[in-house]
Amino acid sequence: MAVQSCGDIHALPEDCIAKALSLTSPKDACRMSVVASMFRSASQSDAVWSRFLPSDYRDIISRAVDGSDSLLDGSRSKKDIYLHLCDHPILIDGGRKSFSLEKWSGKKCFMLAARELFIVWGDTPEYWQWVSLPQSRFPEVAELLDVCWFEIRAKIGTNLLSPGTNYAAYLVFTCKSGFFGFDFIPAESQVSLLGHEAQKRTVCLDPEGVRTRRRMGLFYPHAPHDNDNEDEDTLMYDEDEDEDEYGMYVAPNIEFPRDTEFPRDTEFPKQRDDGWMEVELGEYFVKSGHDGELDISLMEVKGGNWKSGLIIQGIEIRPKNCK
Repeated sequence: MAVQSCGDIHALPEDCIAKALSLTSPKDACRMSVVASMFRSASQSDAVWSRFLPSDYRDIISRAVDGSDSLLDGSRSKKDIYLHLCDHPILIDGGRKSFSLEKWSGKKCFMLAARELFIVWGDTPEYWQWVSLPQSRFPEVAELLDVCWFEIRAKIGTNLLSPGTNYAAYLVFTCKSGFFGFDFIPAESQVSLLGHEAQKRTVCLDPEGVRTRRRMGLFYPHAPHDNDNEDEDTLMYDEDEDEDEYGMYVAPNIEFPRDTEFPRDTEFPKQRDDGWMEVELGEYFVKSGHDGELDISLMEVKGGNWKSGLIIQGIEIRPKNCK
């Protein structure tokens, strides 16, 4: 007996196709939308994109600093909301965090503002100061003036993150003219569940460490000039910049020791699309049903040398290798 064909997929109702697409991923749904008109129509459905949005997205958006009316007033489609959260991080919790979505997976991303971090001596004006930068998504950033004990910590509940996801934490920063002190000894970072030990990582915060090892010596801030301008002194890193454009000079008549040797697995800064730099501090896999508090730390306390010129926007926690 001949087996009859089940028919053409084009004969399926659009809501059935939408249901099938909702069981894939945002990336797959977008790919399918260019295959045929029936998929394109179904892929615009709220039934599809409501599955891709986090279940608590309305609660998170309701905590937005600039109000949630524009996103939750009902006039936007679920796809519009999804894409907006991918391309435009929103400030929440009094401007101390930002929230966004990873575009191809829909996984949640957070950045903790510098004000949300624990920075040793962060409230001591001789060591750190709080300034506003137009390039930052947050109202304030932390500028390092002078410390020999560099320590930053952050915490975030794993219940805020997407379960079944490998996350990484990144320090988001830039450098100011007069940046020095981080090429002596690398920093150490750690990302772990609070109360649990994790393997420490070696982290280089010197942007020039990406390409070369500057020789150790006594580095001083640039000589003062008549037209001191705060904005001009703040440099978003450019790989084409020369070392002397950091406004640093080396004290003359000093005998330099050998170049600093960093471990081969050292994490180095990378350029971000928004003009800032980032360096990975560690990673953690968030298991479903295992709630706890993620502890993130970054320290350089062994060298004893003075450090200056680092500007911290925050620490970003986002899925690793989703694309």
